[in-house]
Amino acid sequence: MLIIKDLRKSFSGSDKPLINNLNLAVKAGESVSIQGASGCGKSTLLSLIAGFERPDSGNIVINNLPIASINEENTKSIASDIDSFRKQHLGIVFQSFNLFDCFNAWDNIAFTARLKGNADKAYQVALMDQLGILHLAEKPLSQLSGGEQQRCAIARALVHRPSLILADEPTGNLDEASSDNVSRLLYETCKQAKTALVVVTHSSDVATKADRALKLHKGVLESTNADMA
Repeated sequence: MLIIKDLRKSFSGSDKPLINNLNLAVKAGESVSIQGASGCGKSTLLSLIAGFERPDSGNIVINNLPIASINEENTKSIASDIDSFRKQHLGIVFQSFNLFDCFNAWDNIAFTARLKGNADKAYQVALMDQLGILHLAEKPLSQLSGGEQQRCAIARALVHRPSLILADEPTGNLDEASSDNVSRLLYETCKQAKTALVVVTHSSDVATKADRALKLHKGVLESTNADMA
């Protein structure tokens, strides 16, 4: 579902690559968590997978489509560009939410599904109910707390049934009890929908709920458990 091969990314002014020949494979319905020190490249890795940034070298393939070549001339990808690819195949939970101030909670969550053309009111109601935000459906964004906005961002990532969800600190603005409930819903919903999930988190509790818990260290991914693949 997701295959990363020999991925490398450096930034000007640095003598060492932030991502250094990194490899990862995630199957449909499988979840992977990634931890690591601040500044080690976790968010950069998600940006590379989503196509927001370009790697220096290496390959990223999602649903048999080469992400690194979607915007290149003469690409054989069925996606015309990276934006349409994200709309069709990815769900993204941003650390800064990236919600629309002019929309209420319901319309924020429905946005991507409407773009994709698979809006499902009943499914959205169920998601919002599970996340404890259904009663906020008509509320403008300005009246939602940071934690409530985080739940809206998670629901938006799930509502159009993507093939892969990328989550950057998906419970970072929630209290401990809410973090546990929301992270469980995220993992369980992805498992049931056979959606691959990559979660970047500082929370060990969130990380250990994944099928595989990994650590990004010196540009490569390492297992945090000797028994894990």
